[in-house]
Amino acid sequence: MTAPVTARTRTRARRGRIALHLGCLAALLVMLYPLAWLLATSLKPADEVIAGLDLLPSTLEWSNYSTALDGVNDVSIWRLLANSLLIAGGAVLGNVLSCSLAAYAFARLRFRLRGPLFAFMIATIMLPHHAVLIPQYIIFNRLGLVDTYWPLILPKFLATEAFFVFLIVQFMRGLPRELEEAARIDGCGPFRSFARIVLPLTRPALITTAIFTFIWTWNDFFTQLIYLFDPGKFTLTLALRSFVDSSSTSAFGPMFAMSVLALLPIVLFFLAFQRFLVEGMASSGLKG
Repeated sequence: MTAPVTARTRTRARRGRIALHLGCLAALLVMLYPLAWLLATSLKPADEVIAGLDLLPSTLEWSNYSTALDGVNDVSIWRLLANSLLIAGGAVLGNVLSCSLAAYAFARLRFRLRGPLFAFMIATIMLPHHAVLIPQYIIFNRLGLVDTYWPLILPKFLATEAFFVFLIVQFMRGLPRELEEAARIDGCGPFRSFARIVLPLTRPALITTAIFTFIWTWNDFFTQLIYLFDPGKFTLTLALRSFVDSSSTSAFGPMFAMSVLALLPIVLFFLAFQRFLVEGMASSGLKG
């Protein structure tokens, strides 16, 4: 009597696993369809981009990529790529340094009004970016820094990203205080303890901060549109808009080809550091 019940249970479990795998596969196909459509459209002739609904192009138009590699507004794609890397790299460096210092102060040091200041910092997460954009623009305009990269990089060195400060604070609070106490006995001050003990142990959270900062800065369009006017200083994201403006509707194929080229560094960056991303999120108090 027990054997048929066990066999029936195993059959149901097997069917359940198959249904789960099929459901996950269907969800994966839905999520990957926009990427597949982007890749296919980047190889379509101009008359098939809008008119046709087929996913696969009738003919492969490799000239779209050659046109995209030529750049826009007499600016090569390599110059656009270098500009994007400069801004994203500066933002990563600024966020990692400033947010780790601010997080160390909130997580380890004792000072007056630490609790209210930390709560105020957390409250800034709910503040829309557009609410502070105009005051920031006025400040940078009076300093003569508009149409330069400083408005896009300098705020990152001032710990303005409250989310990353909170992320690193949560990680630092899980570190044993005995390590710092032992370092204090050996004569280490707060800065040496931070640099030699806390910072190396906070590596997963710092890598998570670097990954998110790189992706968000690379994909940022609105802020770069506000501050950059010179085509020679444009990034890949701004070049996509300029590409459409300069060539109108006949440049959809090259525009999608440039979109693929702009997406490629993000995909490679994520694939290279996804292990550290999972490790940092799992050990920083943000587990679901």
